[in-house]
Amino acid sequence: MKRFYKREEGFTLIELLLVVAILAVLAVAVFVALNPGQRLKDAKDARRTSDTDSILSAIHQSIVDSKGSLPTNMPAAGTEAQLGTAATGCAIATAGCAVTQAACVDLMSGTQNLSKYLKSMPVDPSGGTFTAAQTGYSVVVDTNGIVTVKACGAEGGTNISASR
Repeated sequence: MKRFYKREEGFTLIELLLVVAILAVLAVAVFVALNPGQRLKDAKDARRTSDTDSILSAIHQSIVDSKGSLPTNMPAAGTEAQLGTAATGCAIATAGCAVTQAACVDLMSGTQNLSKYLKSMPVDPSGGTFTAAQTGYSVVVDTNGIVTVKACGAEGGTNISASR
């Protein structure tokens, strides 16, 4: 008598486990290759670069409109100051910034301010201690009248600045 064996259809447990393991290895490899931590740092630094350019452009538009005079509340020549509204706690010594001044410089108030050119003063994107009171950006005017805006919270201690 001949026996007919019916072939079972489907996958064995070993085959399923092997496929899941291969997919897990591929997922980990893609995740490591994309390096989301570095991408996040790069995005924050790109925002800082854009913010420094925006602040510097607003300062220069103000200078042009006022026929050569700096906005009110600018720090004295050679003195670096953090932008913001805080009266104390504005000293920063990181990422190329050397702010020793206790009070922040508020360029959004005063008779000749930047509110015509900026909706609001940008704040460092790190989400840490920086607020509108202490933005994490600094400004310095050298003795030749060249204005430099710096991002003081840059990732990895890199120096992000714009000068004109």
